[in-house]
Amino acid sequence: MKLTTTLLPLLLSSLATSSSLSFFGSNQQVLDDDLKVPGDNPLEFCAKSDDFILTINNVDLEPNPPLPGKTLTIKAKGNFTEEVSQGAYVVLVVKYGLIRLINQQADLCEQMKSAVDEECPLIGEKTITKDVDLPKEIPPGHYTVSADVYTEDHVKVTCLTASIKF
Repeated sequence: MKLTTTLLPLLLSSLATSSSLSFFGSNQQVLDDDLKVPGDNPLEFCAKSDDFILTINNVDLEPNPPLPGKTLTIKAKGNFTEEVSQGAYVVLVVKYGLIRLINQQADLCEQMKSAVDEECPLIGEKTITKDVDLPKEIPPGHYTVSADVYTEDHVKVTCLTASIKF
């Protein structure tokens, strides 16, 4: 999943491209307004974001909800309040119902470079726009996605979740 400003686009676009799935759907639902990621999206923080290194100002998806077989445009803006360097990583889990489809750890800096041409160290305000082609064939069902992002020293940069029903 990829990002320039907000690890969000990194996270969102990686999921769509690496797993041939999207975790967005027409029945998206935010469970806790206090944890909602600002903007037009189905994302939530997995915990209060006051202590995260990445402050997400907004993430907007077009279209929202995303549509199978269409291009999803992700626009995100955020601020890295501390430097995030080589060795930072993303832990991504995607579930279809109770079945774990993806459980992987990826190098954040490599993902950022390939997704949005952003190099580490990451620091300060960032803004990104990323287009992701979503596959037509997204099986109906309930999907849960979680992405935890850490520095090289295992300090939490951010963590995001989404729960979607197609």
